[in-house]
Amino acid sequence: MPLERKDVDQKYKWDLSVIYSDISAFNADYKLAEEKIAAFPRHEKTMTAGAEQLYSAIRDMYDIEELIEKLWHYASLHFSVDTSDNFYQALSAKVRSLAVKADGATWFVTPYILKLEDGKALAWITEYPKLETFRRFIEKTLREKPHTLSDECEKLMSGLGNCLGSHDEIRSIFANSDMRFGKIRDDEGKSVELTDANYGIYLRSADRRVRCAAFRMMYKTYGQFANTFATVLDGRIKEETTLAKTRKHKDSLTASTYKDEVTPEIYNSLIKAVEAGLAPLYDYYELKREVLGVDKLHLYDVYAPLVSELNTTYSYEEAVDEVLETVKIYGDEYYENLRAGLTERGWVDVYPTRGKRGGAFSSGGPGTEPYILLNYNGNYDDISTLAHEAGHSMHTWFSTHYNEPHNSSYRIFVAEVASTVNELLLAHRKLRECKSDEEKLYILNQLMETYKGTLYRQTMFASFEKKIHALCEKGEPLTAEVLNKQYYRLVKKYFGKDVACDKQIALEWARIPHFFSCFYVYKYATCISAASAIVKRIETEGAEYVGKYIDFLKCGDSKSPLDSLLVAGIDMRDPAVVTDAIEDFASSVAQFREIYSKKH
Repeated sequence: MPLERKDVDQKYKWDLSVIYSDISAFNADYKLAEEKIAAFPRHEKTMTAGAEQLYSAIRDMYDIEELIEKLWHYASLHFSVDTSDNFYQALSAKVRSLAVKADGATWFVTPYILKLEDGKALAWITEYPKLETFRRFIEKTLREKPHTLSDECEKLMSGLGNCLGSHDEIRSIFANSDMRFGKIRDDEGKSVELTDANYGIYLRSADRRVRCAAFRMMYKTYGQFANTFATVLDGRIKEETTLAKTRKHKDSLTASTYKDEVTPEIYNSLIKAVEAGLAPLYDYYELKREVLGVDKLHLYDVYAPLVSELNTTYSYEEAVDEVLETVKIYGDEYYENLRAGLTERGWVDVYPTRGKRGGAFSSGGPGTEPYILLNYNGNYDDISTLAHEAGHSMHTWFSTHYNEPHNSSYRIFVAEVASTVNELLLAHRKLRECKSDEEKLYILNQLMETYKGTLYRQTMFASFEKKIHALCEKGEPLTAEVLNKQYYRLVKKYFGKDVACDKQIALEWARIPHFFSCFYVYKYATCISAASAIVKRIETEGAEYVGKYIDFLKCGDSKSPLDSLLVAGIDMRDPAVVTDAIEDFASSVAQFREIYSKKH
């Protein structure tokens, strides 16, 4: 049975009083935000009159944004530790509504900057030095000029913000609340209810019967609702492609990468490099077939563990020590701030409790700590998760401490880099320190799973997204039949001729919520590629390179994502970054095979 939150020692809970001491302090800021939003339209007539007036408008806009972000963290983090708490659920909804009001009030800032004659806004920065702090915002705004609509249309688009993007929520509620997947028999022969949440557990069962039963039951159920899922996904993609066309982008991929400040070439180069490097993946699946001792590897076998869980368990304090030992290489500033955050300053909510959100995440920004949610159970995977989330949090810490608030939120394109660097460094350190082949095999298995799931699987998803968006833009309806066909074709390509591609897998697209956050998943693959390159340089160049990596963490949003990575010496326009990551995966497969062969 999960713990009750009241029974957990306070030292294992995060301290949200850093954000607001109590609800009255929250309400005071909420009221202040409302007042600032109500007053903001006064800038509409004055913001283009001169440099000082432009500064005033942008300053007030960001003040509102910072308030809303702080309010959001307080409400959503409280809700995350007890999702049955209607009070904080409602409070989160209030903050979302406030954000929509803010968008409606500030709609004119971007189009009005773009109305200025060419060069005027940048010239004002020279005339009025206070504006320098907003140079990055102004430059990002100016690059939107070819894609900005009339004032009337921009105001309309701002008002539509509360209506767009609902497909993801519809899919989530349907899949997680309304669907029922029936029952299967578990490892002990007991009848258990299958859910989307526990599916992964049964797919990793050592009992092949259980894996097969879960796989077939899951997709039998999704198959019954395939037309519904296809219709919702078709609607989401039509929304995205229409918005791209409305804003005069070539297509939805171009629009999405433009927003990320990257290019479709990086997206396409990733797919090309990964699909040219499928041989190590095929080798991995052959290794898995051999270790599992099956004549033919099926898709319900691919998550089965190659080695058993380590018997070692770790207290949370031991996990913290493991992570801190790993990050010593970064120097005192990183180490001491993370140590204080994990042990003294209430950054982490550690243990699973009734009603707490599952999984793990890092969340924070200016005015808050970089909080970490865990569901810690004491195994090696939990240490790896802590290292991963600590990477996110320290990326946030450096970004917020070395930039003004409006330049501190690093972009999604680089968001998984620091976390994955920590995860890989931990695994490499543990490999060097392993005292037994069993432990080495376990950690190598974790590394192989990380690369397989993040580099290859997410790129397969990215390839699927590209194909179905292109079909939609050609006017082809995305029916279940069309989606199944496109997805199954890619599965066969990525798993190769020696894996039995069970026909049910054609429906997997319906299970992937990321397809409703268009062109998101490729960033996981680019991030692990960048992280792999960074780890290699940290381990070979030491302190001389670490300084460059820390400087990357300090960039926040003061530079574009590509320019930020260049600070760390990583050029994502170079396909070698991806191909080198593929080589690292291949090396893990080879090491595992060598050790395993000696023992068997």
